Amino acid sequence: MIPDMTIGQLYSEAEPRWGEIWDEKAARMLILLMFPRSQRKMMELHGDMTEHGQPVMTVFHRPRDEVKLLEDQGFDPRSASFQFVDIASLDLGPWMQHLIGHEKWLRGTIEVLPVPFSMGLPAQRGFEPMNILCFRHPDVAPLTKYYLPFPPNSIPGKCFVSLPRRQAAELARQQAEVLGVGRLIKKSTITQQETPVTTLTPQVKSEEEASLDVVLDNFADQVLEDISTTPEAVTNVKLPTANDDQTDAVNDLEKKLTQPQINNVEIPETVDEPVINQMSDVEIEFRALVTELIEAGIEPVDMMDDPRWEDISERATATGFETWPVFLELTAME
Repeated sequence: MIPDMTIGQLYSEAEPRWGEIWDEKAARMLILLMFPRSQRKMMELHGDMTEHGQPVMTVFHRPRDEVKLLEDQGFDPRSASFQFVDIASLDLGPWMQHLIGHEKWLRGTIEVLPVPFSMGLPAQRGFEPMNILCFRHPDVAPLTKYYLPFPPNSIPGKCFVSLPRRQAAELARQQAEVLGVGRLIKKSTITQQETPVTTLTPQVKSEEEASLDVVLDNFADQVLEDISTTPEAVTNVKLPTANDDQTDAVNDLEKKLTQPQINNVEIPETVDEPVINQMSDVEIEFRALVTELIEAGIEPVDMMDDPRWEDISERATATGFETWPVFLELTAME
């Protein structure tokens, strides 16, 4: 969490802050998430439970003078938290996978508009209306228009930044090369941007900008199919080459040299020792904490308020232990 910050400021400071983790030419997009206020703490930490390849920057906005504009649409502003998320396009699928596949979040679009100047707000700045992707929790009513006194990238307050693990960043760079978006070349020197970013487009920022319809189609066709019903195993098929016959012969020879011969050879009896999947200390501690909170009657959405949670989560991240699947298993949220 970075206080007194905006997404626009983070853009201008991205390379000095994050170095090679940040790919300034990676295709990125802006989305809006709407969910019950009781789940805000969980969404603040959503990045800790999700693999992603590029930094994800989020900021919450609470309607104040804009409340009447939402109520005029029949929407209760107090029923939801609103979170703007600036994310790499390739990370959108993993970021939303659990929310859509298990919690049945709904996907649509929403128009983000400037507050009318006739309202006379003291700190108002105009910007071009934009249509962006919107994902909402099933308990939140639909909304077609959302009003802001200034652009989404200029919303001041606490910015929540989720940084990827180094392995995830490398995977994202490889995916970008395969799909032809972003770039893989690392810069030898870092140049600081002289002027901060002043506008943030709702569309993918790449050499060939896609329309919102294209973004929706790609997301539906390439991402959501991975989380529908029961996932099927993916089989990697080896492509034939001119040296296949020679390679197969070498592989067969290696197998004969490394595998025990069982034809006409008596092999002494051995007893296979059972494989024990030992849990790490941090996993044992995490399971104990969640179990204790469940027995105490604490709701899953409130468990992260426990002062021990942050310390265990940080140590789990450092050791590569994924807390999210275990959390779901123990709280029976799947």
